[in-house]
Amino acid sequence: MSTDTRTITVGIDGSRSSLDAADWAAREAQRRRLPLRLLHAGTEPAVPGGVFDIDDIDDIDDIDVPAGRTRAALDRAAIELSYAHPALDIIARRTATPAVPALLAAAVEAETLVLGSRGRTGSAGFPVGSVALGVAARADRPVVLVRAGELPEDERVPVVDGSPPSTAPYLPVVLGLDPDASADDLIGYAFDTAAVRSAPLHVVHPWTLPTSTLRPWRHRYPGTTVREHRVDGDPGPRLLEASARAGLLVVGRRAGRDPGRAARSLIRHADCPVAVVPHD
Repeated sequence: MSTDTRTITVGIDGSRSSLDAADWAAREAQRRRLPLRLLHAGTEPAVPGGVFDIDDIDDIDDIDVPAGRTRAALDRAAIELSYAHPALDIIARRTATPAVPALLAAAVEAETLVLGSRGRTGSAGFPVGSVALGVAARADRPVVLVRAGELPEDERVPVVDGSPPSTAPYLPVVLGLDPDASADDLIGYAFDTAAVRSAPLHVVHPWTLPTSTLRPWRHRYPGTTVREHRVDGDPGPRLLEASARAGLLVVGRRAGRDPGRAARSLIRHADCPVAVVPHD
């Protein structure tokens, strides 16, 4: 995938899910060695206390933060992420453009667009905001939806020997694949994502997948362990089951079309972040 001028971009609105999404996006930016772009779209309440403008700061690592000062969510997120990821190039921007068109425009220049999609509410699933769904349905680039409460250790194999969670291997990337779709962009994203994590890739598909579908990608990513799981009938339940043991679930949508009912169900119920990737 091209990384010439791209960023990992995350929408910030001050919600818990958007802040957890920003932390996920920061980790993804580090993995891919890309800048992280924080974007606050639309209007926000006035902030008292003479808050600085993040765009005027040359070195975010040198900020002295006076205790008790109220700050906009964007500024606070940029500061917290700079301390947590000191080597990361962080770009923070505001725009008065409404959220959906602003995020769609930002996605054009992004390797991946990351959005919060609210919190965990048990086995019945969780509500996905209209902004998240609207952007995921129309963006030209992959959109990753991250729920509130997502932690760094959630994307790694659980540790049992007392070693730091950050040293544990990554959990598998799971790809839901329709054999009838021409989905090179979807497959390429899944392989690339698994490769940057040194994680296995599990491909779930209905019926029999032609060997020619994955063969070129196996050759392109020889270090990635690929496991195929054939499902007779609806692959949705198998994908949901796999998401409980995955670091990322990757699903596709036809370019120019909304995600189908199956993809929406996965977004709502999956136990890990979900990447929605447009393809031909």
